[in-house]
Amino acid sequence: MSNEYVQGTLELTRAFDGWWLPQRPLCCDDDYSQLVRRSRIDALRCKHIEANPAAQVNMLVVDVDSSEGRLMSLWGHRDMPPNFIAENPANGHCHAGWVLTEPVCRTDMARLKPLKLLHAVTEGLRRSVDGDEGYSGLLMKNPLSDAWDSDLCREDTYDLPDLVAALEAHGDMPPKSWTRTKRAREVGVGRNCTLFDEARTLAYREVRRLPDRTPASSDLLREYVRRTCHEINASFPDPLPVREVNDTAKSIHKWITTRSRMWRDGAVANAATFVAIQSARGKKSGEARQNAFEEKFAQYAQEVLGQ
Repeated sequence: MSNEYVQGTLELTRAFDGWWLPQRPLCCDDDYSQLVRRSRIDALRCKHIEANPAAQVNMLVVDVDSSEGRLMSLWGHRDMPPNFIAENPANGHCHAGWVLTEPVCRTDMARLKPLKLLHAVTEGLRRSVDGDEGYSGLLMKNPLSDAWDSDLCREDTYDLPDLVAALEAHGDMPPKSWTRTKRAREVGVGRNCTLFDEARTLAYREVRRLPDRTPASSDLLREYVRRTCHEINASFPDPLPVREVNDTAKSIHKWITTRSRMWRDGAVANAATFVAIQSARGKKSGEARQNAFEEKFAQYAQEVLGQ
């Protein structure tokens, strides 16, 4: 822990204290093996602190590994400057942070759309400053530590749609197809999105296998979702915390059993709907194959038979 707690500018201290949400964050100085949870006051004496609490995100932090990190974080960002910058005076590398007015929950199935938008915005901010793709966003340079040259760049926080608009205007917002791209290394909130998408898809299939919608079946589904979430999480290079995974599993189970039609309508109705969908898909696929065959035969007749 640093011997001296230098608060930097009073404006930055006041603003950051209002923005920063963790109450018992992970923190450390230079040795990441000494990462521990401390009280909020003690953590602020460390060089590195946890950016967001486990269940929600309001700080979007980008790691700019360049000797011109400060310049890259500010250049061309007049309409969306970071709220703060913490720069390493030894090499110019910095962390730039954008703060959201309303935090986004990352363990609530009912708010999956905002989480995916948050993921895309974080990627857009990274692209806008050519930030490090492998940065997980777990720890950030503490802008109140005397180890860094830190500045308050903007006091007003951002609404997520405002950042989307600014990134789109700059051409840095990733396309919608980006969310369907399988990345070799899931980091940050990308892990939450992947966990939700893969676990809920498998859970839907499991629901169709259940014989009824009794409490016993609900318990079976709950255990299946919990186990599946932990199996998916284990495949990440940097797994999510156990508590966060458990909260995600609970949210998926709750959403399916309280809001999903496939649970509310019952096993028989759900099975009938599934059969109808599969039948329609098969018919459409058969028509497509027939049309393709007829087109190929017509082409063959024209070229070979001269008909």
